[in-house]
Amino acid sequence: MPEFRLTAEPPLAGVDHDYGDMRLSAPADVALVSIALPLGGEAAAGKAVKAAYGVALPEVGMSAKAKDGARLMRLSPDLAMVMFTHATPDAERVVAERLKGAAYTTDQTDVWCALELNGPGAVRALERICPLDLHDAAFAVDAAQRTVMEHLGVVIIRTGAEGWLLLSASSSAGTFLHAIETSIKNAS
Repeated sequence: MPEFRLTAEPPLAGVDHDYGDMRLSAPADVALVSIALPLGGEAAAGKAVKAAYGVALPEVGMSAKAKDGARLMRLSPDLAMVMFTHATPDAERVVAERLKGAAYTTDQTDVWCALELNGPGAVRALERICPLDLHDAAFAVDAAQRTVMEHLGVVIIRTGAEGWLLLSASSSAGTFLHAIETSIKNAS
């Protein structure tokens, strides 16, 4: 019987394409952990996040970049997520240890897939399929919102003047990639 070994790999691993003035890529070794703030323990959880990451827990609808490169995003009053580079399957434990029990943590790494879209044409491509107002005055750097692109649930984060991070369900990664690539091609 032949021997073989299965290796886990993110669903969009290896995506890295240039489209004129835009670049679409899938970040490598992404870990994503949710942070649920306990009822009545929100202040303690906020202090723990500040101590662990060196930045305050962002306001709802915003994200913040920590000194170590992790990105904290706040999507509702009692829920935040932290995204960071981490290749091994123990991301939840890493975050839980940093927060010292001040919040509930759940590994979300395999639930989400991520794409980065950068370049002057990024807004042009995204506004074709995103119902949010992505103009600089309406969607500032570090803004983070849940939305829909095509028929898919997406978290969109503005990471820079021309940079965007997009998260969607890993179960529909191929459809997500197709929707973004099609919009890029149509906007080019």
